[in-house]
Amino acid sequence: MPEPFLRMPSLADTTVLSNFAQIQRTDLLRAAYPDLSAPMQVWTELNLGIRRGLVPVCDWSWLKILDLTEREHARAAEIGRALGPGEAACIAAAVSRGFFMLSDDWAARELGRSLGLEVSGTLGVLDRLVLQQILGLEEADALLAEMVRRGFRSPYSSLREIPR
Repeated sequence: MPEPFLRMPSLADTTVLSNFAQIQRTDLLRAAYPDLSAPMQVWTELNLGIRRGLVPVCDWSWLKILDLTEREHARAAEIGRALGPGEAACIAAAVSRGFFMLSDDWAARELGRSLGLEVSGTLGVLDRLVLQQILGLEEADALLAEMVRRGFRSPYSSLREIPR
């Protein structure tokens, strides 16, 4: 990932937030992206998962929750025909505000890239933590394995497999 994108304000969708919640390590998201935000639609989805017992309760007090502008709401409604409300809100806000986007939803990532967004996901966060020497590779792989055990559908079983 090019260096300038490491310093851009960042948005996450529910999939990435949920993966780190599943392993009770939201602190790692905060370490990798201290300025991380999520649209209110993502926050609503995450809280629904918590209420249904699908996502563990975690400390999200540091996460910035964004309200979409009227224009972003309109764009999200248009995008939402093909994606869920959280992904659509992330894309609309990221495009409008020039943010970096974190998502594991393939269709959201593809659409985001087609609109000029820089996009990463859970694997990219883990990789960034290794590059920043916050985690060792073995620890990152162990966390990835735990995420997979808890439902993350990763295309890789180790960060070593990611093409560079």
